[in-house]
Amino acid sequence: MTRQRPPTLILSCEHATNDLPDRYRPLLAGCIDQLDTHKGYDPGALEFARLLAARLSSSLFAGSVSRLLVDLNRSLTNHRSPVIHHPRNDLPFALKEDILARYYLPYRRQVEEAIEDNLRKEKTVLHLSIHSFTPVLDGVQRTADVGFLYDPSRAKEKEFCRKWRAGLAARDAGWRLRRNYPYRGTSDGFVTALRKKFPGQCYLGIELEINQIYPLDRKTDWLRLQHQLLESFVEVL
Repeated sequence: MTRQRPPTLILSCEHATNDLPDRYRPLLAGCIDQLDTHKGYDPGALEFARLLAARLSSSLFAGSVSRLLVDLNRSLTNHRSPVIHHPRNDLPFALKEDILARYYLPYRRQVEEAIEDNLRKEKTVLHLSIHSFTPVLDGVQRTADVGFLYDPSRAKEKEFCRKWRAGLAARDAGWRLRRNYPYRGTSDGFVTALRKKFPGQCYLGIELEINQIYPLDRKTDWLRLQHQLLESFVEVL
């Protein structure tokens, strides 16, 4: 029996950095102190994304500015604009359009074009969007170490996440692993938007969420978690 060819892997990291270009710092003067928090970027996400890209020789697309300026993971059709974290509500339309044109649109376009290019070659694409989440939000403790986000109606995504979760649990039963947590896999996000364009038979959009307590405070466990995430991912891939 011929073994099915594995999907082409495309990695993205929308909240990779807390960089804020000097030209925009005056606009965000009231929340500069948030740049080093989960509101500014996803600690650990880019580190793990780079590890995966290096080990698997895969394409990695990473955001170049803080989510305080523009949220690359939020759709334009969301009731909250991707340019959302400005402390005032009177940001000029032209300035919003400039930010979108400089950062948001080129980023989203290059990922989408990479997917389209592979689909034209009759390849299945697995798009893994890598994120991390704050362990406590609005006073509520999150009850997971890793979350696997997917659309339950798309069988390939559901099965991939089931196997990945099982593989990681087999390596260490102590990890708290949840599916579609701390967010629903169908909530607004980059992979959710792309699912509307690409069918489930050829496009798998999965968002990985990692608890920030590990990259920030538990370095030894963080190295172990990355290694086991990588191992179990490759096993399923």
